[in-house]
Amino acid sequence: MKRQFDDVLLGSIELFCLAAELSSFTAAATAAGVTPAAVSRSVSRLEERLGVRLFVRTTRQIRLTDGGRVYFEQCRQALSQLSEAERQVTGQQAHPSGPLRISTPTPYAHYRLLPLLGEFRRTYPDVTIDIHVSNRNIDFADEGYDLAIRGRAPADSNLIARKLEDAELVLVAAPAYLQRAGTPKSLDDLASHECLQFDLPSTGKRIPWPFRQDGALVDVATEGGLCCSEDVLGIVTLARHGAGLVQTYRFIVARDLADGTLVELLPQHGGTSRPFFLLYPHARHLSLRVRTFVDFITARLQTKTPR
Repeated sequence: MKRQFDDVLLGSIELFCLAAELSSFTAAATAAGVTPAAVSRSVSRLEERLGVRLFVRTTRQIRLTDGGRVYFEQCRQALSQLSEAERQVTGQQAHPSGPLRISTPTPYAHYRLLPLLGEFRRTYPDVTIDIHVSNRNIDFADEGYDLAIRGRAPADSNLIARKLEDAELVLVAAPAYLQRAGTPKSLDDLASHECLQFDLPSTGKRIPWPFRQDGALVDVATEGGLCCSEDVLGIVTLARHGAGLVQTYRFIVARDLADGTLVELLPQHGGTSRPFFLLYPHARHLSLRVRTFVDFITARLQTKTPR
């Protein structure tokens, strides 16, 4: 195989990634134990080789160009794979280490994932975790995430999807609301109730509520004058305070149902669910820390977390 990268070029790539991560030539120089001029020369060397400007420089700061951002993400992944290869051949693979970036939607973060991460860190203290709690879809390549949890399987064939669970849905309301507005006895009754709405971040649309009727799955379009976006837990908080009906995941309201804060409605039409998937890029060799986390979290969710 023809040699394409010499030691100087590989060193330049490492310094470029440091500068991109720290948004500063000076900070990168301090971290690497070299001078800021050496970092600047390394970046200039890469820009000349690529024929692309990697940074926009001002007197106060630097920021990646669009081309620089693409190059940085690819280089960061390549350097990470090189480090993982060294750990495997030197026997360090027995001890997962390094950073993990995870994106997860709000309800799954608070009621499923976050309660398990303390145990993971105690078991694998050399793995650090950066958690992005949001319902916004992320881009693995552009944003540097290792894993994501989402409520649907991806269309992207470059991603692997492992189902974590089918999360049961339940229709609930507070006793104060039911005392004021009455209790629905059938699906048709929902049309006369305040049904709390949530706009999907990915589409801005409201999704119908699924129920079972006569053995078949039916979607019911509901109406209401209160709507939340971004944070789906907002409509659950509204329901707790008597604002209306909401269909949500049972794992979110299990405690509320147990202590009477919320009441389950139309159980004869229940039994519907939505899936949650753990997503990660399709790579021939996953890093040990990613593999370890995937195995840990799937095992805990299957055996320890109440459904």
